Amino acid sequence: MTPELKQRLDNLVKQHKILVFMKGNKLMPQCGFSNNVVQMLNALGVPFETIDVLEDWEIRQGIKEYSEWPTIPQVYIDGKFIGGSDIMAELYNKGELQELVTVAIAS
Repeated sequence: MTPELKQRLDNLVKQHKILVFMKGNKLMPQCGFSNNVVQMLNALGVPFETIDVLEDWEIRQGIKEYSEWPTIPQVYIDGKFIGGSDIMAELYNKGELQELVTVAIAS
């Protein structure tokens, strides 16, 4: 990964309390896993931003190296990598996702 791409990803992750790197965007997800993440965050009623990896090949490949996670979507909350769709679903079902997003938004 180039230093420029790492800096770009660092800035994106730090700029948003809740950020989802996904296929499509929150209004039009382009895959089922991305849609699942959007639906969970919408159900919690929290503001979040999305980055469409389909529009930027450098980010699509770079985010996988950045997080050391091979799949999309990828969710960052308060600057920390949380995981993908399965991990988000697990946290959501346990009620832990609500706590994570509430703390992030309050900080």
